[in-house]
Amino acid sequence: MAVAAMTAQSVSAQKAIAESSTFDNWYLGIEGGVSTKTTHSNLMKNANPHAGLRLGRYFTPVFGFAFEGSAYFNDKMFGESSTIVKNIDTHLLATVNLSNWFGGYKGKPRVAEIVAIFGPGWNHVFKQPEGAPNNDLTAKAGFDLNFNLGKSRAIQLFIEPAILYSLDRYERTTFNVNHSALQLMAGLNFKFGNSYGSYNFVKGELRDQHEIDVLNARVNELRASNETKDRQLTADSKTIEQLRAELEAAKSVKPVPTVVKQVVNVNNNVLQPTVIFGLGKSTVDAAQMASVAMIAKYMKNHPESRLLIKGYASPEGNPELNQKLSEKRAQSVKDTLVKRYGVSADRLEVKGMGATDELFDEIDFNRVATFTDLSK
Repeated sequence: MAVAAMTAQSVSAQKAIAESSTFDNWYLGIEGGVSTKTTHSNLMKNANPHAGLRLGRYFTPVFGFAFEGSAYFNDKMFGESSTIVKNIDTHLLATVNLSNWFGGYKGKPRVAEIVAIFGPGWNHVFKQPEGAPNNDLTAKAGFDLNFNLGKSRAIQLFIEPAILYSLDRYERTTFNVNHSALQLMAGLNFKFGNSYGSYNFVKGELRDQHEIDVLNARVNELRASNETKDRQLTADSKTIEQLRAELEAAKSVKPVPTVVKQVVNVNNNVLQPTVIFGLGKSTVDAAQMASVAMIAKYMKNHPESRLLIKGYASPEGNPELNQKLSEKRAQSVKDTLVKRYGVSADRLEVKGMGATDELFDEIDFNRVATFTDLSK
């Protein structure tokens, strides 16, 4: 019945308790106490002291087993022996944690628990009187009152009242109170660490089939997404390699310089320097001051000269705005000659020519101011 119960509990427990390996949930205990024959009139006077060890394991938070061995140092129950250790008694015990069975396991042992124990055993008495049996089958049943100590519940103090039966000492197997002893023990169990980092069972997370199906579908969706991204990464890698190859090939090609051809007026009264303006600009910038300085020097060297400054705009944009822009450019050059280089204003005339693309082949070069010597 115990084996069947343990099997059923193990199957259901796997749904709520994290799996444990073969070497999980073991413990080692040391114990001591007294035993006295149940039918003695003076229980304490006939107490028989003993000490022992216990090695056990829980398969689930409810069911487990323990192997127990005890040495008795007096024998006032079933005979007398002349040795220091009068007899040894060993038991294979089934353990049932009643607190967890009826109260449920919350993921951590309670501070106090009640555990039922029961199982068969074997007793050996040393140096019995002639004719008395040395060995007999025994049985033990009782309760452990466990106190789990510490934050990790790794140490367990237990107090155990129990009854022991000698089953076949008197030639027939029977549970006879006249062939039994009462036992009271106390001891400490030391739990070994588990593979999942605890000294006790760990509560698992329950999942129903719908949740499992949803998770599986999500896993498959993520796998498909990863496969798509892998294919895209492969394609992108090929594109990158192709662009790198094209870049290296482009680096090896020498650029062909663009030849800007300027239309030069053959009339000798048109001076060569021009002042070039930026798109939409009418201010003479620093880069064009060299051309303005050349015109100022020309007028100093030729005091009889009088200049016509013509402003132009490139053909982009509104014609009216370009006309005004060309006038501003011519006036800006005149102001620079007068204010910066001291040229007399009455020697300079300005005229806005509007937009054109006829002066130079490059459209940008048509945003200029030109100089014509009116004295020639």
